Amino acid sequence: MFVSVRRIVAFCALGMLVLAPAGAAFAQTSGKLVVFAAASLATALNAIQPIFVQAKGQAVAISYGSSGVLAKQIEQGAPADVFISADTKWIDYLQKKNLLAPGTRRDLLGNNLVLVEPAGGDTKLKIAPGFDLAALTGDGKIAVCTVASCPAGIYAKEAFTELGVWSAVEPKLAQASNVRDALALVARGEAKFGVVYATDAKAEPKVRVVDVFPADSHAPIVYPVAVVASSKNANAASFEAFLTSQAAVKILTRQGFKFLSKPSE
Repeated sequence: MFVSVRRIVAFCALGMLVLAPAGAAFAQTSGKLVVFAAASLATALNAIQPIFVQAKGQAVAISYGSSGVLAKQIEQGAPADVFISADTKWIDYLQKKNLLAPGTRRDLLGNNLVLVEPAGGDTKLKIAPGFDLAALTGDGKIAVCTVASCPAGIYAKEAFTELGVWSAVEPKLAQASNVRDALALVARGEAKFGVVYATDAKAEPKVRVVDVFPADSHAPIVYPVAVVASSKNANAASFEAFLTSQAAVKILTRQGFKFLSKPSE
């Protein structure tokens, strides 16, 4: 199983690095508004996308991935119009390099971090200081996204460290390129547990939530959004604004996101 997980993670990482920029570049040459968004937003944004297209008459292409990978692609010149990150670190990174349009950044959404297992599981576990997740995992794996750069992975490491179990769980981690790939490892039964966002767990019927990580065990989960400075698409700001429209709020709230920005009328 360990070899299989490693191969899947390596393949996913390669695909994200190679395919996302190419798809985005094609979309922009086709006159589409290009959105780079954290993978955890896929379910909600896929539902919002056609509503925006119908309302504004503007075609939209969305490239999903780890926020860190997407931010690096923007830095390297990938033709994105709007960026939605799953943490403030990577949008801070782009802002410091003057790669965001001034005055367009705002904190949009919040989320929770949860421990999941395959839907058929029945683990009874309370996440608390010193909880013995490593022992419960046994010879299995704990799926997370990359703890060095992927926001959900960063939050997971912070939580494990704060709860005093990082050294025990670290050898058992299977690190995927983004949070949806980590979720997929659990859904397929290739990892015994996984650490993902509550919204991811809600989007995948093949997993169940074991417990929620205490909010004070990791930094607040914040999804900021901004228009990319190099964007030439006049509808970029409209798309950002549309994310707080009544239609978008309904979809995002149903998916489990918490709004940090005031919804528009």
